[in-house]
Amino acid sequence: MAIKKVALLTAGGLAPCLSSAVGALIEEYTKVAPDVEIIAYRNGYRGLLLGDSITITPSIRSQAHLLQGFGGSPIGNSRVKLTNVEDCVKRGLVSPGQDPQQVAADQLIADGVDVLHTIGGDDTNTAAADLAAFLATNNYGLGVVGLPKTIDNDVYPIAQSLGAWTAADEGARHFSNIVSEHSSNQKMLIVHEVMGRHCGWLTAATAVAYRKLLDDITWLPDLGVARQNREVHAVYIPELQLDLAEEASRLSSVMNEVGNVNIFLSEGAGVDSIVAEMKQRGEDVPLDPFGHVKIDKINPGAWFADQFAPMIGAEKVLVQKSGYFSRSAPANAKDRELIKACAVVAVASALTGVSGLVGQDEDQTNVIRACEFDRVAGAKPFNTEQPWFDELLAEIKQPKGLPLNH
Repeated sequence: MAIKKVALLTAGGLAPCLSSAVGALIEEYTKVAPDVEIIAYRNGYRGLLLGDSITITPSIRSQAHLLQGFGGSPIGNSRVKLTNVEDCVKRGLVSPGQDPQQVAADQLIADGVDVLHTIGGDDTNTAAADLAAFLATNNYGLGVVGLPKTIDNDVYPIAQSLGAWTAADEGARHFSNIVSEHSSNQKMLIVHEVMGRHCGWLTAATAVAYRKLLDDITWLPDLGVARQNREVHAVYIPELQLDLAEEASRLSSVMNEVGNVNIFLSEGAGVDSIVAEMKQRGEDVPLDPFGHVKIDKINPGAWFADQFAPMIGAEKVLVQKSGYFSRSAPANAKDRELIKACAVVAVASALTGVSGLVGQDEDQTNVIRACEFDRVAGAKPFNTEQPWFDELLAEIKQPKGLPLNH
């Protein structure tokens, strides 16, 4: 059956690919199937449930290329889980007794949509997978084609999520300014908290990108402007076990020799310990609609700083988060190239009736294809056995540690 109308939505947290992906999809449809109507639901699944959409007019189509220069999402995001009925009712997105998936399906039918394009991370695309299964089970005959957005780079079976490369580069740029604060006080501990709930890829990639910036600098060590003060001294990620006492001893030596310590910390690295302490104190652990701990409410960076500061003799502590700075950036050239390639396959998949999550399939030599939704899942751990990560740890003289079970 020839498709006549498609819908777009972006959901979850921001990433440096949303505007670019929306623009790329609009441009590709305009190029290969100009007669296909396009609408966009405002604010993700929220807009779908409420029937709040905008029409992509000829004027918008002609200017879609401009979206490549913007961060954020032109059509808005939200965190809505269609299978969390209680939350959807509480937020007024459906009425008591309604099934959000049924409401979403009925809205798609009412709007005449043949294919829904979802652009989001693991939560967005597992929600899309649930919706696709619901549509198939109930014989709605609608397709769902997703694009993988997450700066954590932790979606099965996608080798490289859209926007992650840009986020690493932007996190490096953020820290390249923050690190100058080491000169404001002696014995300074700077903790750079990087996004990554379950996966340390972004923290590791940001450290590598930042050290490449250091490689391009001409230093003045005789005047006190030395690389060692701006170097990455530690990288902590959820996949590797951390011996706090052992690391404190190593970093204490760095503090005494260099005069400051810079830590790159994945926000998920300390969550289990923090949550355990909160529960022990009888405190409520804040959760989002997907059941995830609200990391911004529990401050892993501050927790690590509190642990390390007295152990390494820090006289001042600075905790800085690059996440919102990084995830709000426009996509860089490398990401835009991958986004365009994925958009081409996504549109071709939609036109031929193939549903799935379009990206580099790591189980099929990274070919870009519509990966089956029943293979899609989040919380994919970072592969710490990659040579570039071993090289990073060796260069900063950090013991690798033992892998944690995931």
